[in-house]
Amino acid sequence: MKVAFIGLGVMGFPMAGYLAKAGHEVAVFNRSPEKAQRWVEAHGGAAGSTIGEAAAGAEIVFLCVGNDDDVRGVVPQALETMAQGGIIADHTTTSAKLAREMGELCAKAGASFVDAPVSGGQAGAENGQLTIMVGADKAAFDRAQPVMDSYAKAITHMGETGAGQLTKMCNQIAIAGVVQGVAEALHFATQAGLDTELVLAAISKGSAQSWQMENRWPTMAKDKFDFGFAVDWMRKDLGIALDEARTNGARLEGTALIDQFYAEVQAMGGRRWDTSSLVARLNKKK
Repeated sequence: MKVAFIGLGVMGFPMAGYLAKAGHEVAVFNRSPEKAQRWVEAHGGAAGSTIGEAAAGAEIVFLCVGNDDDVRGVVPQALETMAQGGIIADHTTTSAKLAREMGELCAKAGASFVDAPVSGGQAGAENGQLTIMVGADKAAFDRAQPVMDSYAKAITHMGETGAGQLTKMCNQIAIAGVVQGVAEALHFATQAGLDTELVLAAISKGSAQSWQMENRWPTMAKDKFDFGFAVDWMRKDLGIALDEARTNGARLEGTALIDQFYAEVQAMGGRRWDTSSLVARLNKKK
């Protein structure tokens, strides 16, 4: 299939690479052209000098950009040149309102919009093991799924446009709570004078087990945060969830509190630290 990929960050670069590896004809665009050229050198395909050039004739245009405003800027340009009746599949984490807005815009142009936020982080993108939650009509989902399979381990159709983004909000709400719990458990173990490696060995085999515990406890214990999903991005995502909760009436009391904890980590200089840096705030001497 002829496809385009807009946005070659730590997620988009490897995701687009898996599309090329699967045999699709891929054109890419990135705001910094040198990154697009590096992608072409690594994977072949073509780099567009504009979004419209990269999207020209594409049956599916994939996006993985920063926020709602970035998506609003990309979609109209892609619609101008992509194949008639094509699909725009957005892997950016955005508001559900934005997804519905783009869905209406695409429909007016005779195209389909698929909101398809991902979970799995940079490692998931690099290993082709992302989890994708999708909001779209069934026909668009059925067309996009086989292509997205190239970099996914699980793809779930959640409902109509916007449902994918709402599901991603659930994902981030759950992660924030788990990371704070792991951070407090590790901090408590340290303060109690326990061997933190033994604590991990003991409690990770029981009902406290989680991906965050097994993968982040060892690095948290060493104060290593220079990797992973940045605090800035988590605050963006939690802000989206909290905004949605004000609309639908959900009570996100713990999420709102943890969001403020992340604000403290940002003030400590941890804007680009991994989300597991919540423990650094607890360990900070008052």
